[in-house]
Amino acid sequence: MPELPEWFRDVAEYILRVGLPNTLKIAAIAVTASTVVGLVLGTLITIRFRPLQALIRLYIEVWRGLPILVTVLFIYWTAAAEVGGFRFELSALASAAMGLSLWGSAQVAEATRGAVQSIPREQHEASAALGFGWVGRHVYVIVPQAFRRLLPPMVGLLVNIIQNTTIAFVIGVPEVLETANRQFENLTLLGDGHPFAIFGFVLVLFFLISFPLTRLAAYLERRLV
Repeated sequence: MPELPEWFRDVAEYILRVGLPNTLKIAAIAVTASTVVGLVLGTLITIRFRPLQALIRLYIEVWRGLPILVTVLFIYWTAAAEVGGFRFELSALASAAMGLSLWGSAQVAEATRGAVQSIPREQHEASAALGFGWVGRHVYVIVPQAFRRLLPPMVGLLVNIIQNTTIAFVIGVPEVLETANRQFENLTLLGDGHPFAIFGFVLVLFFLISFPLTRLAAYLERRLV
């Protein structure tokens, strides 16, 4: 088996050491925030209180309807505050994570609403008969059942978020794609950028991350839904 060229080993090592941790960090923040916020909003929107439903529906439609790239750029260039003479700005990584979190939480909220409303009314009535209030019914009876139905799309959302972390490239976050492009540009200055090898490595890396998760989503859909 031929030995890999030294330039490729250096490129791969840089992408895995610098780019991959940032990609996973953005994905972890976005998935956690999306899950927490989405579950809460998706459950609250099932309350028959029109002002609350309208506010949550507006949140869902806005962040689902906007391109993620537009959201990330909007946050990155406008999310700054000045307090007591000190200026605070979100980092590029935090801006990308927040943009993905807004999009992801809207997706989870809509999926949660559907899952909660799919639970038979008899379950609500039975838990109410046992003395549970609205909060107790949802925490101990309704949401656990709905979450089983949510698991497959949640895994699919994780795949989408990991793939969409590449959007952070446009604001300079050194994630997988940005680090690969940086190495490509450096090698191009030396005569040959090796685009097929470098970006082929990126393709393989994302496939190795995404494929097991898509198979897991399919398995959970067969077993849980």
